[in-house]
Amino acid sequence: MTSDITLSGAVQQAQKTEQQGLKLTEDFDQFLTLLTTQLQNQDPLDPMDSSEFTNQIVQFSQVEQQINMNQKISDLVSLELANSSSVALGYVGLDVSYQSAELNFDGEAPVTVSYALEKDALSATINIVDETGAVVFTADVPRETGAHEFVWDGSHQGGGFVEPGTYAVNVDAFDKDNKFIDNTTVVTGRVRGIETQNGLVFLLIGERAVGLNTIVNAVTPPPPKEEVATDTDAPTPPTPPPTPTGGA
Repeated sequence: MTSDITLSGAVQQAQKTEQQGLKLTEDFDQFLTLLTTQLQNQDPLDPMDSSEFTNQIVQFSQVEQQINMNQKISDLVSLELANSSSVALGYVGLDVSYQSAELNFDGEAPVTVSYALEKDALSATINIVDETGAVVFTADVPRETGAHEFVWDGSHQGGGFVEPGTYAVNVDAFDKDNKFIDNTTVVTGRVRGIETQNGLVFLLIGERAVGLNTIVNAVTPPPPKEEVATDTDAPTPPTPPPTPTGGA
């Protein structure tokens, strides 16, 4: 079983590798000291066998190579995580589509919800639920096989519009045998920043933190509409004086 590579994990691994390197250096220095002492005090008529300390030197060398390899892997992981942060920063200010069962409504921009059905449904309904679990909007949606889109402008089924915030969304689709048809929803939102959680990089959309692996596409938002001056905005020209008429 493999674990996720995170920034905190990379830092801990780098610290562990550094500690292992320091310990190896200390042990090797002690080994050389003992070896030198043994060579200086050995019996010339019965010299010590060199094969044992040769094997120990080889073992030290193998451990050192492994630590060096771990250090290089740690450096590569740290570089990859830094690249992830750079990639995430590139999404800031963009409108993205991402796989999620939750959406953010900012109070102004409509939210597009996409879904796909693997077969025709007898009925299909989209439900939007607030944080209290209450359904704030429901509507029938296309039931045919394939991908579909639904645009929600934040309207409340009881009238008016909902408050800005995070809402759950789901599409309940059932076939002719009243069996649920699996589907995944893709929603849209604008990225306002990035955040790290436990070393992983996320995009901030409203109050939600969205993983980079859930992003489907990203587009540049359209420029804001400029207000066009109307005739009522233009200054009223002065009234010209009356034209004099000739007398008899």
